Amino acid sequence: MPIKVTMIGAGSIGFTRKLAQDILSVPELAGAELAFTDINKRNLDMVAQLVRRDMAANKSPAKLVATTNRRKALEGANYVFSVVRVGGLDAFRHDIEIPLKYGVDQCVGDTLCAGGIMYAQRGIPALLDFCRDIRDVAADNVLFMNYSNPMAMLTWACNQYGGVRTVGLCHGVQGGCHQIADVLGIPRYELDIVCAGINHQTWYISVKHKGKELTGRLLEAFENHPVYSKTEKVRIDMMRRFGYYTTESNGHVSEYVPWYRKRPSEIMRWIDLGSWINGETGGYLRDCTENRNWFETEFPRWLKEPARVFSADNRSEEHGSRIIEALETGRIYRGFFNVVNNGCISNLPADCIVEAPGYVDGNGINMPRVGDLPLACAATCNASVQVQRMAVEAAVHGDVTLLKQAMLHDPLCAAVCNPEEIWQMADEMLVALAPWLPQYRREIPKARKRLASSKPLGVYKGPGAARLKTRTIAEIRRGANPVLLSPTAKR
Repeated sequence: MPIKVTMIGAGSIGFTRKLAQDILSVPELAGAELAFTDINKRNLDMVAQLVRRDMAANKSPAKLVATTNRRKALEGANYVFSVVRVGGLDAFRHDIEIPLKYGVDQCVGDTLCAGGIMYAQRGIPALLDFCRDIRDVAADNVLFMNYSNPMAMLTWACNQYGGVRTVGLCHGVQGGCHQIADVLGIPRYELDIVCAGINHQTWYISVKHKGKELTGRLLEAFENHPVYSKTEKVRIDMMRRFGYYTTESNGHVSEYVPWYRKRPSEIMRWIDLGSWINGETGGYLRDCTENRNWFETEFPRWLKEPARVFSADNRSEEHGSRIIEALETGRIYRGFFNVVNNGCISNLPADCIVEAPGYVDGNGINMPRVGDLPLACAATCNASVQVQRMAVEAAVHGDVTLLKQAMLHDPLCAAVCNPEEIWQMADEMLVALAPWLPQYRREIPKARKRLASSKPLGVYKGPGAARLKTRTIAEIRRGANPVLLSPTAKR
């Protein structure tokens, strides 16, 4: 009997189509039933049209159903993916703009810091609703694979409170593996790499080639690389001090620690404006906005382009389809997965979500024991884990005090703001994000009253230390570079 794969948030501009292509490129999965669901019918219909056209061009026997009825899409599902962004770009804008008023200058805002914490407050109730529906109507042994950020916090909540077997998936480790292969001048497939930690904060603790350990060569190799020496300055500086290279990107890492974005005058020293992911203020928000506008405008042209070819050569490195393939066929797959620790990394809490190497075959997902992380790496991860723990509990129980304490202990928020500023920033974000925070419905009126009776502390009105203007469709078409908005920044 063909398997059924459900994708929640399937109106995602590019990810859903890629994931469908990956799955249907596996011969044993070619007859799968795909169910797409999203609350945005327009985007869902556009993505479904593209995938159906790909399926027809490849003469795929697969079946595709697209519906806004989530429970219908989940009925009998063997595998479920979450690729949602709760609140969309309207909410995401508050995650970036409100902290900026208090001096918290974020590049991404989807994992930690004020933006990531509030993103979890929106995402956790939604994913727990998904879990309820999965328990009710999906297949008995269903596997829930979460691609939504903040990865660790959402996956933590689903495993602890959702009652559904959940694994978190990310492509950050793969990106760093390719960089390492590049700087060493060795083909990626010849390297044996162990990377472990927490999502977006994993550490390449072993890099071997033909049995020889090469980790000690990485710092010099990155420092001398003509591109990475400019684009990965935060990661290289951390390697200089920690001894190990880290994921996810320069922009991501810069906002998870207290050292590189706390003084606006120093931010440009550590980032590069060649790509948003290298540290641009609000860079991910700009990129997502441009991509959404481009998709909505250019969709008719995309329908005229050649269909994607379903083949092994065209599969991406995303873990999702490879996990399904391994479980269904018994072929062994080695990847990096976000799971409940349970002693995998011995100097991180047993109940937190770690990202570590694992193997998948017909018997399931198996996680070998990594052991201890190097102490500095573990200390950095442990600081983030405690923020995650408080943020998860706050989201599940609607606890404003825990929410504010999570922000108080966040490394970058704590480096920039005093406690009074953090308390007010949290209130302001609660009020602005109220439509997506049902668990705080009794607390938000109180936050609104506190704001009305207090002197505003978030008084910065500038663009941030390294802000670029969102391009129009016309500017994107002609390949124009984004205009620099920050007066003191230089490209």
